[in-house]
Formats: sequence, C-alpha cells, structure tokens
Amino acid sequence: MAHTSPVTVDREIVTDAIRPAYDFIVCGGGTSGSVVARRLSDNPEASVLLLEAGGSDRVPSVVDCTLWMSNIGSERDWGYHAQPSSSLNGRTPPLPMGKVLGGGSSINASVWARGHRNDFDFWAEESGDPGWSYASVLDIYRRVEDWTGPADPRRGTGGPLRVALPENPVPLASALVEAASGRGIPAVADLNADPMESDGGCGCPNLLVGRGNARVSVAATYLHPVMGRPNLDIVLCAEVTRLELSGSRATGVEFIQRGHTRSVRAREEVVLSLGAINTPKLLMLSGIGDQAELAALGIPGVVHLPGVGKNLQDHILLAGCIWEYQVPEAPRNNAAEFAFFTKSDPPLPGPDLMPVLDELPLASEVLATQYDVPSGADSAWTLAPGLARPASRGSVRLTSANPLAAPQIDANFLSAGVDVKALEYCVGLCREIGNSPEVKPFVKREVMPGPLSGDRLEAFVRNAAGSYFHETCTAKMGRDEMSVVDSSLRVYGVEGLRIADGSIMPRVTSGNTMAPCVVIGERAADLIASGHSGR
Repeated sequence: MAHTSPVTVDREIVTDAIRPAYDFIVCGGGTSGSVVARRLSDNPEASVLLLEAGGSDRVPSVVDCTLWMSNIGSERDWGYHAQPSSSLNGRTPPLPMGKVLGGGSSINASVWARGHRNDFDFWAEESGDPGWSYASVLDIYRRVEDWTGPADPRRGTGGPLRVALPENPVPLASALVEAASGRGIPAVADLNADPMESDGGCGCPNLLVGRGNARVSVAATYLHPVMGRPNLDIVLCAEVTRLELSGSRATGVEFIQRGHTRSVRAREEVVLSLGAINTPKLLMLSGIGDQAELAALGIPGVVHLPGVGKNLQDHILLAGCIWEYQVPEAPRNNAAEFAFFTKSDPPLPGPDLMPVLDELPLASEVLATQYDVPSGADSAWTLAPGLARPASRGSVRLTSANPLAAPQIDANFLSAGVDVKALEYCVGLCREIGNSPEVKPFVKREVMPGPLSGDRLEAFVRNAAGSYFHETCTAKMGRDEMSVVDSSLRVYGVEGLRIADGSIMPRVTSGNTMAPCVVIGERAADLIASGHSGR
C-alpha cells in the first residue's frame, strides 16, 4: 500500500535501526536502484532494504534543475577522476557520479533520451534474449512514461515519470533548430521518436522537469511516495564495502554508516546498483573478478570473471564551441534546451554524434586559459560536440584491498583514432551551425575554437574532451568470456546476486543514459519477481 501522508524533510533517514535480515538488499539508491527497490516493495510480502551512500535529495541544487552543474564536485558527487592519459595530452578529466538519493537522476541535466533501436537490438543479440530488444523495451518505456508532448504510439502516458518538452525555451534554441535543419538534420517534435529509429534529427530534448524548473528525479517519483511502507527500509550515508558470501552464494552485505561498520543478511538476493565504477569495485573487493589482479592485492578469490571492470565506456563531450551572447540570456529549464543526433559518416548504422546546447560558457580547464572566455552563466552559450558511439574502451581496477580507497579509472578517452576523427567533424558541424545566419542575432562573437585544421584541430579536440557523465558497461551482459551477467542480470558463478545499473550495458546507448537505466531497473525487478513468484 502506498504511503499517502506528507513526507517530511529527511524522512528517509529514520530507518537507522535496520532489521538483521531482509528478503532483498538493493545496494545503491541511484536511478536503477530506486526503481528496483520500489518495484520489489510493491509486493507487501517481500521485505526490502535500500542502502545509499549519499544523503537526502531534498536540497536546492537538486530540486532546481537549472542548478544541476553546481552538484558537480560537491558532496553529492563521488569526485572520481580518470588517470592521466596521453590521448588527452596528460589531462585527468573528472568523472562525475551521483552520491545522493536518486543518484545521477538527482544531479544530471534531466534529459530523457531513450536510446536508438540499434542499441537495444544489439543488447538482445549479445545476451541471446529478445526481452532486451527495442520492441520489448518500448513496452517498458510506455509503462513508465507520462508523456505530455505530441501523441505517438511509441510513447506512454499515465506512468510515474512526467516527461515533457521544455516550457518557453530560450529563443536561441529555435534558431539552432532552424540552422541545423537547414544543414540536413531534420527538425522533429520528439527526439525520442523517429530519430531513435533513423539517421537522426534535431530539436528540444525530452526532460524530466516539472513546473517552475522542478526536477522530476527517479527518487522523487519512485521512492518518496512509498517511504512509509512497512516492508521498505531506506538507509542513507551507508557505503557498501563488501559482499558477504557463503561459498559462491551472496548472503548479505557489509557497509559503513557514519563511521560504524554494520552487516545485514539477504534471505533471497542482493542487487548491485552502484554504478559503473562502484559496482565492479565492490565485486572485486569481494573476490569476484580477474583472479590474478585480485591475488596481487591479497584479496582471496571467489569467482574468476575477467570482464569485471573492463569495457568501460562513456560518451565524450567537448567543452566546447562557445559563442558570446549578443544580449545576455539567463538559462531556462535544464539549461540545455537543444540537441541533435547525426552521423559523422553516412555508412554508419546509426547516429554517432550527439551535440548539446549548454546555456553557459563551458570550457575545459586547459582551454579556459587559452581563450578569452566570458564569465557569468548568461554571458555566453556552448554548442558542445558529443560522441554517441565511442570506439575507445577503458577500465576500472582496484588500487588496494581497502574498500574506502578510490579505484584506478583508465577512461582512455580518444584512444581510438576514429573517435578523434568523428569529433573533428563534429566541431566543424557545430561551428557551421553556430556561425550560421539563422543564429547570428544571438552572437556577439565566436569565443572558441575559431577556424582550426590539422594538428591544431586535433589538439583542440584532445584538450576539450571529457566525460558526458555517462560511465557504463563495466559488468556487461552477454555470453562471451568477458561477460559478467547473463540475460537475467545474474552474476555468473554467484548465486543470489544480480546487477541492475548502467554497468550491464554491452554497449552504451545513443543518448543520455538515465532513461535506459530506468529500463534496466524495471526489467531487473520483473526478472526477480518472476523468479520468486511463489512468495
């Protein structure tokens, strides 16, 4: 039964006195974990514990979507950085990840991007399960969406997530749509419709944004209404440090809360929803991973899964192509009200480029010192080139057996030459659109990069490149020796353990990853429930 009484500030912290055992323990209260915990608790006979390392999501920088960038580097961010990389001229880009109830859905730009048909059909092929196909995933999207935009049989209404187009976007957005469509990228009313089944399109993104710039996070929609359920305990500031195993079966977890180490048992299953960095980290700390690497750190081996922590993928964002406003304009909605998808090479099976408008000057730490970048969020705007289908692959490894030590993250951005070439093309396309006659009324001057070619253009790309905040794929679903979970998200070789977060993606989806992570959470809950249907 849903909780209908008012939820007070920090209401979820009251469950410090946890029970010794639960049927299901969900580790991580981010996008996928919030969904799994809610859906499992829909069964009143199942007891569910949700452990989240961060704190409450009821803070102004979370509630107000226009302030989302202020969460990066705050206590609501894990603060991870990639290792120095020669492919980025020695830079160590930040890799933001949400450390707050709701995870990334509480600190991101609120963009709802479903992913391309080819992405999910690839997942189905890799896993051998048609339940991950585009046709099947559409059914999940219809179930969870409350779409307020143009009617389309591919869209859903009445679901828990209000998905809308931005209200009264900045005038620049419509000018960019006109400019992009005039250069062969069709303008569409819904970027989650035809562009996700074709070669691309341009327009305003779908947003999880309510009235008055209010964030519609997954925590607010899935968890807040049910926080009074007697079968659901939500514990904050609880960092999971180790799986408890009996032989090859997961029987519970160990976690640290406010300086105290605690443990709790799982009668049925443990679900890891810690994200693409912390999920493989916990597996390796618990002896699940490449046994040679773990032995070198003195960690007793349990199951040899060499794919744990490998295959790291992230969309690459360039910060960026910047223009100074002719007349200053304050950001609106999520401060990112235009995007487009297109191909850098016509034979590609789907769009590989995903630039986005950032309604503020967005420059990397290197380029900010090389160019005269205006200060103030309303002084300039950025059309940031983005790569949707990176060929580069990275990894996550442990640095020690200390669960509180940060892992070593080799992002390897731009290690594949094809990624550099695609982004060089994207820079040229963004500059063509930003300097077009349609956009000229909004431009006082082009701040950067200006006309570059050859080595100078490559240097710009490598100095501008960083994370799109979409770390994924480090515990991939599949059937080869580098796969970590099967099509039902069960960890190979370990009973009672599943993974439900972006780390299970065999390949990152085309577009922001929040929406696919909701799908992963919904499908995980369905699979778990079907496996325990006798309860």
